[in-house]
Parts: sequence; structure tokens; C-alpha cells
Amino acid sequence: MTRPGFTICICPDARLTRDRIDALLAAHPPVAAEAGAGSMGLAPAAAPEWDRQAFWGDEPLPPAFWEHLTLQGLFATPRALVVRNAQNLPAETWKRISAALARPNPLAWPFLCLEVGFDKGQPKVPAHIAKLRCLDFAESKKWIWRSPGLDERGVATFVRQHAASQGLRFAPGALEAVCAALPPDATAIATELEKLSLAAGDGEVTAAMAALVDHAADIDIFSFMRALQAGNAPMTVWRQVLRDRLGGDSMLFPFLGMLLRETRILWQLLAGEPVRLPPSVLPPKQQLARQLGHAGLARIWDLALEAEMGIKSGERSPEQAMEMLVAGLFTLFARSRRAAQGAARPGVHQSGRPRPPAYAPGGHRN
Repeated sequence: MTRPGFTICICPDARLTRDRIDALLAAHPPVAAEAGAGSMGLAPAAAPEWDRQAFWGDEPLPPAFWEHLTLQGLFATPRALVVRNAQNLPAETWKRISAALARPNPLAWPFLCLEVGFDKGQPKVPAHIAKLRCLDFAESKKWIWRSPGLDERGVATFVRQHAASQGLRFAPGALEAVCAALPPDATAIATELEKLSLAAGDGEVTAAMAALVDHAADIDIFSFMRALQAGNAPMTVWRQVLRDRLGGDSMLFPFLGMLLRETRILWQLLAGEPVRLPPSVLPPKQQLARQLGHAGLARIWDLALEAEMGIKSGERSPEQAMEMLVAGLFTLFARSRRAAQGAARPGVHQSGRPRPPAYAPGGHRN
């Protein structure tokens, strides 16, 4: 069976989208290039697996994306190009993508993820995307997957399926009790089921174990950073970041992603670059960017990259990396807060000269 030339995933739930992509990639292993762009999967020689590359629509697509999208050759690597939050890409970028998709590459499988909400059963796709030829073509080929996320019934179905894959079974009344304590978020559900799997030594989840479900709402990373700057970081946030030690690095990498994207926005604001933000959000973000300054924002990047490299190199466990990241953020925001308070006192730095950073950025990486 031939694979899609490209796939458009429309779903607000990142975990459901990832599961869909995993299933498609497993069902369509990569094939050799000699079949040519027109055959899309008829060549007999199979490669071991897809090399998955992730990109974000919150920032310009790098040259590597365009190279992978179009590059062909005998020794090229089959790649799955996953573009997260693709609805945030500018209209001109979408036009360029649509033109490239008209000339399919047998060694590239683009997944364009529109992580948008649904209204009255229909996804809220931006108008400049909805009218593109690539969407009409994908619709005719049935290359578009849509899901509004999990509702009450969907939570129960996801729990049953995910529990079965882990060899879990539910005692009478346990499924209902667990589902009632879970949010309609596939990522959070998967994490909580991992905890229940460890708690259920014999593989059976009882109704009493529903009390182990301890889900907190998603982190508002900007509110979190503002709370740190004010010296009043809510304990609920730290509990969410640090609470799930049984879940390994499941929380750390999403947290790092949110932290780096927010820091990038603050850097753009500090540099005077145009950033599309709601009017109610723009002034406080500009203020936080000025308070942290270039050195402070660079330090956040350093801390996040140090945490990631520590885990990937094996030098630190996820728990150790998160603890060092937390300590570094506390120190950074405490220094920034003291500097801001000192500048506000009469007679302190009134010359108009910029205040020197309280520390060296320590190896800023681009």
C-alpha cells in the first residue's frame, strides 16, 4: 500500500497527534529512492526506519527543512518532517510549502500539524491555509487526519487502550473512578497511567488507586516566569514540574520547550522585532524582557541547554537536570529582581547608562 505524499494532522492534542504519526510511520516503512517521486512507495528495497525531524511553526523554518523536503539521491536518508504548530507559519511560508508538496519527494514525508481548537465540530484553520491547493489535494486523497481531542467518552477509550498496551486491567468501578480524576489531555493521561502501572504490582488497578492521580493544569510559562521575577513562584507550579519522579523525563523536555519558546519571544521583544501577541499580553511581556535584559535571557538559554545536554550525554539523570535548572532559574530571577529594585531607588544608576549585567552569560549559544 502506497503511503501518503504528505499528511496534515489537525488536532489540539499533541499526544494524539504523535500517536497518529507513530501509527502511520509504522504502517509505511521507508523505501529506496529508485522508485522515483511519482511512484510514492512502490520500490521493494526498504530502509530500517524513518529519521524523524521536528520543526516548529513559531519560528522561521531553517534551511535544513527545505533541504530535507526536496533533497533526493541514492544515499539520502528517508526523513519524516514533523512541523509542530504549523498554523503559526506565515502565509508566504505556507505558499512555499504548498508549491514544494506539488513535487513530492519519495524520501521525505512531511507531517504538517495544525494544533488548533474546534468550534461546532470544525477545526479553526486560518483562512490563508484553508484555501491552499495542497489542502484541497490532501482532502481528495484522504491525507488529512482530524480530531477535536478527547471528550468524556474519548478519555475512557484512551484509558482502556493505553492501559491494555501496558498490561493493566481494572477492578470493578476502577475505570470510572480513574477517568473521573483525569483531564481530557492525552499526555497527562499517559503519565498518570504510568504511575498506576507501577502502583499496581499485579497489574490490576483498583478504585482506591484513583487517589494517586495527581494532575495539575498545564503550566502557563509566562505567568510562571513573572511569578519568579516577583519572588513569588507558586508552589503549585513547582509541584507540577517536580512531582512526577516516576515519569522520568516526561515532564522535563516539554517544560524546556515551553521555556525556550517563551524566552525567544522575550528576546524578540527586547530587540524591537515585531511579535504577534494579544494587546493584553504585549505590555507585561515587554516589561519582563526589559527587566531580564539580554544577559538574563541568554542565561535562560544556557540553563535549558545545560539541562538537555546533561541528560542526553548521560552525565545527569532527568531528576538531577531538573533540580539544577530550578536552582539556576531561582538564582537568575533573584539577581534580576534585586537589580530592578536597586535601579528604582533614588540616586542609583540615574545617569542613563545601561546597568551592567549581574553575571556573565556563560557561553551563549545561538
